[in-house]
Amino acid sequence: MDTCLNIGVIMLLLLLPSTVNAQYSVIDVTKYGAKSNGDLSQALTKAWNDACAAGKPTRVFVPKATYYLGALTLKGPCKGPVELQVQGTIKAPADPRKLKDTWFVIQSVDRFILSGSGTFDGQGNLAWKQNNCKKTSNCGLFATSLRFNYVTNSQIRDITSLNSKSFHMFLFGCKNVQIQQVTITAPGNSLNTDGIHIGRSSGINIAGANIGTGDDCVSIGDGTQDTTITKVNCGPGHGISIGSLGKYPNEQPVRGIKVIGCTISNAMNGVRIKTWPASPSPNTADNLYFENIAINNVDNPIIIDQVYCPLGTNCKAQLPSKVKISNVIFKNIRGSSTLPVAVKLSCSKSMPCQNVHLENINLSYKGSGKAKSMCQNVKPSFSGTQNPPACRA
Repeated sequence: MDTCLNIGVIMLLLLLPSTVNAQYSVIDVTKYGAKSNGDLSQALTKAWNDACAAGKPTRVFVPKATYYLGALTLKGPCKGPVELQVQGTIKAPADPRKLKDTWFVIQSVDRFILSGSGTFDGQGNLAWKQNNCKKTSNCGLFATSLRFNYVTNSQIRDITSLNSKSFHMFLFGCKNVQIQQVTITAPGNSLNTDGIHIGRSSGINIAGANIGTGDDCVSIGDGTQDTTITKVNCGPGHGISIGSLGKYPNEQPVRGIKVIGCTISNAMNGVRIKTWPASPSPNTADNLYFENIAINNVDNPIIIDQVYCPLGTNCKAQLPSKVKISNVIFKNIRGSSTLPVAVKLSCSKSMPCQNVHLENINLSYKGSGKAKSMCQNVKPSFSGTQNPPACRA
């Protein structure tokens, strides 16, 4: 009797995945005219509109093939949950002049899923060659590949973003979004190709990602709160950054950011907080937590930079940042630095950092000599191992 019961339970568990899948009605874009090596815009728009109006869980399915897509926005609100499952490769126009600031947008949708083993190819090579932001601050930014505006209670999983012209993913005004097992790739010399940028959003959870780009792997913009970043493999790129903050008037506070269990390799920075000098408005960034970070061959493993001023930018560096940084913990961070100063805490002279704590830091310098630390306008506290030796402001 018990054996029969166990077999019945096992059979039920085996059936559960197919039962869940069966709850979603499937709309295949090929039924709307999508063809391999053809333009996907019209078919995807029609499929989305039908799925959005269905009033029940509906999956828009893009099968394996190569498709081309111009600028497109898929909008809600929808009457029921919608999943966009991409198995194929979707390519943006190669000519950056054919796109404005964004390629593909999901907007004002609740209970949305973007899934599949497919690839969004931004075809950014021409845009990178035309990018002159290293020479002048009066430069034009190219199109973000995937933008999510006001998306709530949703998931982004398993997809690949390749060779974006500018940012790969941009979340704005989003709440409770899970990002899982995504792959984001661009050459290390591709300017402004941030992997995932989050702005004015809350409850964002990045859990597993492989990101290698020419800019920040993950960047946290103003107004972002209660966000957790775990198990991200970052490199090449500029590391995992909070900021830059303080460039524009009336920015919103950043609070409750956790970066845990990540690996950063062959990058310009490890974990970083960056704010502009001469901020037009005061702001705050607090409760920032970095723990269990492995650092391999990184220029600046731990850095607070409140005089952030990229090349080609006209900064008034003599005027202090008005962003108040407080309640920051760097814990269990280990690995190797390519520069002698492995820990650099450069805070604002008008708003010194407060309650910065370092615990169990073990960073070696790959050159001759030992790693060093540097502090400005901050009096950090320390516990456990401190290699390099603790700095005193």
